Amino acid sequence: MAQSSIEWTEMTWNPTTGCTKVSQGCKFCYAEIMSKRLKSMGLEKYKDEFKVRTHEDSLTTPYTWRKSKVVFVNSMSDLFHEEVPIEFIKKVFKVMNDNPQHVFQVLTKRAERLSQIHQDLKWSHNIWMGVSVEDDKVLGRIDFLRSTNSRVKFLSLEPLIGPLPEMNLDKIDWVIVGGESGHNPREMNPQWVLNIQKQCETKDVAFFFKQWGGKNKKKSGRVLNGRTYDEMPEIDLQQSV
Repeated sequence: MAQSSIEWTEMTWNPTTGCTKVSQGCKFCYAEIMSKRLKSMGLEKYKDEFKVRTHEDSLTTPYTWRKSKVVFVNSMSDLFHEEVPIEFIKKVFKVMNDNPQHVFQVLTKRAERLSQIHQDLKWSHNIWMGVSVEDDKVLGRIDFLRSTNSRVKFLSLEPLIGPLPEMNLDKIDWVIVGGESGHNPREMNPQWVLNIQKQCETKDVAFFFKQWGGKNKKKSGRVLNGRTYDEMPEIDLQQSV
């Protein structure tokens, strides 16, 4: 586990590591770059760099947390990657089921596999399920997400590299938007962001603006319409059991 600098979560937990690229949002994958750094630092967990690996020893970690946490699951991987066995996915879900005092945020680009196996998983109240949507070419991921039994469904529109003017936000609880950062970031048009914010406002969907991105994301900041947007779904752990 690790404390996280990601604005919409508190910490990360990585029972799997590694991934492969599936769409344009993966072009400058932060996790891939970080895996190389962690390998060079001698971390055993990343000895195979960005190859998909499962880590049984990490499954016990959430049982040790004393206070309630908001946890991003697999910031360094994709739990629904085709190389992750469904048996292991079920083990990860059991850990989340067993720890209703925490909120677990799961994010995938493999929305089709998620839809295929979601009925084989136990969706306790504390599991938030999301899909990444970077442009209109992958809008279908939202429909796959909508078909699942997760209580909270969210979209990560990051890196936003194209307009999304007519999203179907039915049964979507939360939308996160962010621009790309790094050495060669693709530009995010402010009008794309404003349009998405209006869509969320119209549909009463929580809206979280993470960053403008760019080569200096700290300088660019995260102010939109003269304010910051930090909206999130209500965390109700009383019903998580």
